[in-house]
Amino acid sequence: MNLKTLIVGQLRTNCYIIEKGNSCIIIDPGAEANVILNNLNPNKKLVGIFVTHSHDDHIGAVRDILAKNTVPIYSLSNLKEGINKIENFDINIIYTPGHKSDCITLYFEQEKVMFCGDFIFKDGIGRIDLEDASPLDMKLSIEKILAYPDDITLCPGHGPMTTLGNERANLEYFKVAI
Repeated sequence: MNLKTLIVGQLRTNCYIIEKGNSCIIIDPGAEANVILNNLNPNKKLVGIFVTHSHDDHIGAVRDILAKNTVPIYSLSNLKEGINKIENFDINIIYTPGHKSDCITLYFEQEKVMFCGDFIFKDGIGRIDLEDASPLDMKLSIEKILAYPDDITLCPGHGPMTTLGNERANLEYFKVAI
């Protein structure tokens, strides 16, 4: 799996392009569709756009990308929790509401990489004081994610990557503090 991180938009959203075999996917195209499209490998077939949640800073470029590429959009509405096979990708979808009710985490088990949107950041978690956020759901999502191994790389919606091991103490704290 080849991973490219693009930082897009005023809120500096991490947009990810993942290549595997002859296919690629986009995760959270928040803005700057032309930048995203220009970073797609022309030798790879775009097979889908994945949205970790429906805040504008994570979906802002979807419409413009779809104008040039007819591909499915994957989100909570059409992904089952558990393994989803899409072309060359086996993605374990984990429902992780809290920051927003439609939050999902995409876990690539073989590569030990999770794309967690605004659920977990380096040294923090997503805001739970916004419309459609839920402190209780966040607590339950944190409990769910703490069952996974420490050596998983977390790719958040904003800021630098981290590992679940590096965030475990923070998550344990937030689980109690919420």
